[in-house]
Amino acid sequence: MRRSKSVARQDRRADEPAPSSVPSTTAVDPQKSGKSSLLVLTGLIDKAQRLQQPAVAKYVRRIRRKYPDEGPEQVIRRLEKHYLRTVTASGGAVGATAAVPGVGTLTAVSAITAESALFIEASALLALAIAEVHGIAPTDGERRKALVLAVALGEEGATVVGKALGARSSDAIAKLGVPGIPGANLNTINRALGNKFIKKFTIGKAPVVMGKLVPGGIGAVIGGVGNRALGSRVIRNSREAFGPPPHFWDVDGEVIAPRRAIEAG
Repeated sequence: MRRSKSVARQDRRADEPAPSSVPSTTAVDPQKSGKSSLLVLTGLIDKAQRLQQPAVAKYVRRIRRKYPDEGPEQVIRRLEKHYLRTVTASGGAVGATAAVPGVGTLTAVSAITAESALFIEASALLALAIAEVHGIAPTDGERRKALVLAVALGEEGATVVGKALGARSSDAIAKLGVPGIPGANLNTINRALGNKFIKKFTIGKAPVVMGKLVPGGIGAVIGGVGNRALGSRVIRNSREAFGPPPHFWDVDGEVIAPRRAIEAG
């Protein structure tokens, strides 16, 4: 007796994974899920460092000209405060979306996606700006990506970079500004850093995301407080990664006091 075509087709496809658009009871492969998350993160970091890199030197220079008597440490504190205000405000705005009548949770979910990109862009700007203050200027996208990820992870990120480059973790971030690192090494570093970043920040952000979807205005408070906590963690991690800021400005290899450095620049 011949089996029907539909039954044969079902047998033939039994071992094939279900399409992503069709609900399936098949367990999610954590390895594939991790690769997908890493691709998304890599895309966001790539875009963030491309968008922010041209603005970094101007951003730092503008702050230095506005406060000519301040040294590197004070300028870094200003960068941190501006970053924290930015990510806190974005978290509150997304939370407020859920409280608007007629807007609802679906709009809030799409807003969270945009806000995550903003969080990464702001974190990239912070990392690259602090690197500029420290005199570290990565010359290409892969180096800048490694720097952004390593700074966001703090000591853990610096350790990954240090092991890959045969350097102490205290010197690892500065090494990213030195030419001569093979591209294959940078790719390996970025994969390792990306996986650690996903584990650390995706898990940490989950309760914050749910909090932002609470309607009635409560989500705005939770969103702002949650993003402030995440932003504070990034700041702590950046301090770990970079170590103590320099006491004076370095202009063309010469150590110069704050106001003189502005005049020389």
